[in-house]
Amino acid sequence: MKLLRDILYRVPLVDTLGSTNVAISKVCFDSRKVSQQSLFVAVKGTQVDGHEFIAKAIQEGAQAIICEELPEQRNDKVTYLKVKNSALALSLVATNFYDQPSEKLQLVGITGTNGKTTTATLLFNLFTLLGYKAGLLSTVHIKIGQETLPATHTTPDPIYLNECLHKMVEQGVKYCFMEASSHGIHQERTGGLKFAGAVFTNISHDHLDYHGTFDNYIKAKKKLFDELPKSAFALTNADERHGGVMVQNTKARVHTFGLKTETDFKAKIIEHQLNGMLVKLGKHEVWTKLIGTFNAYNLAAIYGVACLLEQDELQVATAISSLKSVEGRFQYIRSAEGITAIVDYAHTPDALSNVLKTIRQVRSGNEKVITVVGCGGNRDATKRPEMAQIATELSDQVIFTSDNPRFEDPEAIIADMETGVEMQFQQKYLSVTNRHQAIKTAVKLAQPQDIILIAGKGHEKYQIVKDQKLPFDDLAIVHELLNPQEA
Repeated sequence: MKLLRDILYRVPLVDTLGSTNVAISKVCFDSRKVSQQSLFVAVKGTQVDGHEFIAKAIQEGAQAIICEELPEQRNDKVTYLKVKNSALALSLVATNFYDQPSEKLQLVGITGTNGKTTTATLLFNLFTLLGYKAGLLSTVHIKIGQETLPATHTTPDPIYLNECLHKMVEQGVKYCFMEASSHGIHQERTGGLKFAGAVFTNISHDHLDYHGTFDNYIKAKKKLFDELPKSAFALTNADERHGGVMVQNTKARVHTFGLKTETDFKAKIIEHQLNGMLVKLGKHEVWTKLIGTFNAYNLAAIYGVACLLEQDELQVATAISSLKSVEGRFQYIRSAEGITAIVDYAHTPDALSNVLKTIRQVRSGNEKVITVVGCGGNRDATKRPEMAQIATELSDQVIFTSDNPRFEDPEAIIADMETGVEMQFQQKYLSVTNRHQAIKTAVKLAQPQDIILIAGKGHEKYQIVKDQKLPFDDLAIVHELLNPQEA
């Protein structure tokens, strides 16, 4: 229980009707979760307006309401609090309700189009190897030390987010690493959090279905850095065209990482193979099982974060050499016949290009590269032709297929992709709508030493068709097809 007046700390109120000296048992923005003495926050979402459920929340026992528009019919036993931005108010009251947990540990946010999950997860694994109890908030997992909690969004809603941070503080977590998505930042899910630092990985074409323009997408990412305190660090990719833009208004200490330019934390690939690479980080040479230029950037970023969090450079470099690839990120298996299958989450043009260019770097030159790729339904459709163009240009054979079609016709999505295939690559692709059959077709086409890339879903264990999440696991399927005796 908390007094309403205490959890309103820092919330800018426009109007107050009723007493703030009342006890609050929980904070909710979903009327279905309201119980006696709840505070209900009416948030205007992209699909639903919480203001429509104020009456239902009161009926279920809400003691107080935060809203942007006061209802015409009011209950004199309920406190009404008018604000300009309910989403921000929700984050602030959630932070207060859970006793400002982000101020009691070192919280580092990672944002960018690609590399968020890998960077956050590698940091969690690195600090665990360094002997700390760490926390992770990612697309794949929420982890408190060795305990795993379900992840619902890349950046959780503010209530669940602060609840998880509170649990971390209770269990002695000192460092927490979290993905900060553009949606999460724009929707104020990170509002009220105190960051010890933030990392910008890169930015490319994605989520324009939500943000409308690329400029809005950049501004959403930049907001994380604009709101950092002076005590924090801002670590940005100096090789990325928008790396300087991200930090131009920040109050935090600015540091850089990269491969091409002179930076505070520079990585250099010395040797590159299909089973790993030798990388120079600062003055230390490290053999890593991670593969690809994009992973060299990820390693430069985590090395930089660790140094900025005052860890010993040699111990950091030694621990980095023990890190393994993150689930669904350039995960590969080999068959007895020598066929290599790679499963990767690459679902944007830039990510797909990076993965295929990495495969080109490490192949001996005689193998065929067979790519299985699709595009999500009810998502940014403008990237579909670009994804297809990249796949057909950088692969020897491409199979277009389904990837979470949601409420769209999978064949219509594939038709959108096909418009991006240039004339000289028309003979390179075929379309197999059923994803399981597409993967099976790729395996049948592959000869010994060939490389199969299955792109788009990575760690996901489901296929979203209409409003159903159907069990589906790219890695498990290809493993069964390549090594049926081991499945």
